[in-house]
Amino acid sequence: MVLPEQIVGFPPALLLIGGAILIPWCKGGLKSWLMLMLPILALFILVGSPNGTYWSFQVLEKDLILTRIDSLSRVFAYIFCLVLLLGSIYALREEDDLQYCAAFAYAGGALGVTLAGDVFSLYIFWEVMAVASTFLILARRTKASQAAGIRYILVHVVGGLFLLAGLILYVDRTGSTGFEFIGLKTIDSYLIFVGIAVNAAIPPLHPWLSDAYPEATVPGAVFLSAFTTKSAVYLMARMYPGTELLIWLGAVMTAIPIFYAVLENDIRRVLAYSLINQVGFMMCGIGIGTALAINGTVAHAFCHILYKALLFMAAGSVLQVTGKIRCTDLGGLYKTMPLTCLFCVVGAASISAFPLFSGFVSKSMIISAAAHNKLVIVWLMLQFASAGVFHHAGIKVPYFMFFGHDSGIRAQEPPRNMLVGMGIAAFLCVFLGVYPYPLYAILPYPVDYIPYTGAHVVGQLQLLLFGALAFCLLILSGYYPAEMRAINLDTDWFYRISALRFSRLAEGVLNRMNQGSEHLFVTRLTTRAAAWGERGAAGVLEALMVPFWNLMGLSDQRRQQLNDKLGELIRNGVVPLGISIAAVVFLLSGLYFLQ
Repeated sequence: MVLPEQIVGFPPALLLIGGAILIPWCKGGLKSWLMLMLPILALFILVGSPNGTYWSFQVLEKDLILTRIDSLSRVFAYIFCLVLLLGSIYALREEDDLQYCAAFAYAGGALGVTLAGDVFSLYIFWEVMAVASTFLILARRTKASQAAGIRYILVHVVGGLFLLAGLILYVDRTGSTGFEFIGLKTIDSYLIFVGIAVNAAIPPLHPWLSDAYPEATVPGAVFLSAFTTKSAVYLMARMYPGTELLIWLGAVMTAIPIFYAVLENDIRRVLAYSLINQVGFMMCGIGIGTALAINGTVAHAFCHILYKALLFMAAGSVLQVTGKIRCTDLGGLYKTMPLTCLFCVVGAASISAFPLFSGFVSKSMIISAAAHNKLVIVWLMLQFASAGVFHHAGIKVPYFMFFGHDSGIRAQEPPRNMLVGMGIAAFLCVFLGVYPYPLYAILPYPVDYIPYTGAHVVGQLQLLLFGALAFCLLILSGYYPAEMRAINLDTDWFYRISALRFSRLAEGVLNRMNQGSEHLFVTRLTTRAAAWGERGAAGVLEALMVPFWNLMGLSDQRRQQLNDKLGELIRNGVVPLGISIAAVVFLLSGLYFLQ
């Protein structure tokens, strides 16, 4: 594709953020066309721009690069544009400019992070992403969403401060604003790592995700599932490939959410926990750091964005038409929502890595990389996590929404635009599962991996059947209905309780200090100052006049009369000129003799 020279390498982030500003000014069909054309135009710019750096300039003798396209950033930029297009189609019927503006600014921030070639641009777009995504949660306009939104932005502000501190120290240490591989070596690299880990939802920093995403708007959850964690995956893949710590953090990350997802009642919260689980596979692949592992990570991020968006679309459609999203409140919807049910099953098969669906051709690359590097424990943990995700996201989500007991709800299919968005995402999940080679062709390293071998297919089917058996046993035992209404405590319990107790302690200490300060400075000091202001100046002048009155031989009665008259004049703001002159002479005389 040949593009005009003027737009080659134009920053897609600026295009989308500028579009977010224009959206409220457009009406009707023009607004819909704008929302559809912006991601398409951004995608065309990326496809038509060769690898290289664009829009580079200097500020305060530091290089700023707004667009850096290479084999790694290109894949993430492609999928970000694609999911923005799908999400825009899905959200076309929403009459809420706040959501539209937030979504496009959010996507622009994610693309800015992905294509930034310097740390300053990276940080600016990182914060744009954090602020814009918060409004997708607040836009639901419920008490729960407001509380979740506040917690969400507070967590990301803290993560952003870690990132900022690390980037400043990094620039000071290296003298360069560019960034590539950093590794965990110095204090700045650890601070940057923590800042990125917050957005990646690496345990124990993960509860913000399962807390906030289920409280977002219906289309907002689709956008949230795509950008924040995957932009963090991109930065980890660029800055920390081969970091051993990520292997173990990722392996743990795949396992922990499974237990929460099994017990969770809210469908979108189940999907949030499964999102953490899937990002764990990506972190593990980055930690392994081989060409196969990095390719698997990037491919899995690409596929994951599609099938996770599809699952959130399906769950959001059910929420929109029924007003319910809990497992125990739903069931039997396949009768009146067959298309939504079909699309949900495709997403569930994809996230479960079922053969012929997209998850299979990407996740197996990471597991194979662990096997090739003889990481036996990690390999076993990933296999366990693969069975677990099929159990909760692959079976539980579609089962309780569309099958299971008949809830008596007879909801119709969602609007056509929602079905189109889900249909395209479902088609891509199947297409990439059957024919993954277009995806393999754009990965960072050459791919010689063959996903469909007898060992891969049979081994994966065994895992899936084991997960299905476990689910059936739980259903037959009656375990699910008794447990799913529970409130699950996650690691955020520690900082929530700690913050509350610190707040109460600080409030008690500071209130006592305030009360003491008020008594000392407001009640006592000001009262005495006021009293002195009323009588003190007269007393000083009286003391100054005593020697003169003695020389004049005035009686005590006459002195009292003069003193009362003097106090009255001072209270009225009037002092006789002679007294003022006498006071000045007395003061100057004293200063003279003190020298």
